[in-house]
Amino acid sequence: MYEQEKIKPYDNESGKGEQVEKMFDNIASRYDTLNHWMSFDIDKRWRKKAIMQLGEHSPKEILDIATGTGDFAIMTAKMLHPKRLVGADISEGMMDVGRKKVIAEGLTDVVSFAKEDCMQLTFADGSFDAVTAAFGIRNFADLEKGLSEMYRVLRPGGHLCVVELTHPTRFPMKQLFKVYSHTILPTYGRLISKDRKAYAYLTATIEAFPQGETMMEILTRVGFRSSSFTRMTFGICTMYNAEK
Repeated sequence: MYEQEKIKPYDNESGKGEQVEKMFDNIASRYDTLNHWMSFDIDKRWRKKAIMQLGEHSPKEILDIATGTGDFAIMTAKMLHPKRLVGADISEGMMDVGRKKVIAEGLTDVVSFAKEDCMQLTFADGSFDAVTAAFGIRNFADLEKGLSEMYRVLRPGGHLCVVELTHPTRFPMKQLFKVYSHTILPTYGRLISKDRKAYAYLTATIEAFPQGETMMEILTRVGFRSSSFTRMTFGICTMYNAEK
């Protein structure tokens, strides 16, 4: 078990998946505003860079795991023009926000949403040309099982693209990020989201999540090949790419 798998949003006996679902349902209406504000909108650049790299493979059938409110799915649909893009998430509250955005963008013919447990996806083997995930896999109850499911639903030769928050490892960003993530982020997150534990939990998962070379070893272990990673904005975010 990886360290981030042991971390739960709330102090009760329910499973991590159930607690994560409840947490995101609680903060869904404020999630986008808070997320963009706390990253100073840099998260949009991270998403764009990942999508541009994925675009080199021209995927037509895409699955966006832990899609949340659909920001990554919508940006991918607008930039890559796939035939079909499914956003999957455990939180109906988050996806309800995403559905409204998809309607507003006129993308209902391309983008759809499905409530899915990422530990046991309902899609058939080899259903998608690409599987993506932005800022979500660190919430998996079982990282290797979730990644194995992502591998399973990819077609042979299909591509994985993951964007995840990570903690910088070099001075001075390492120290600055620690101060920010332990004081500013949870304080403003609590004030705006009205869930005092949600952003403390998210900070803890960033610090505990395996990153860099360790993450690449995990991707190889579940079957992926040609894996690589790119650190962005001084290591605050990392993009992982791999092929089935």
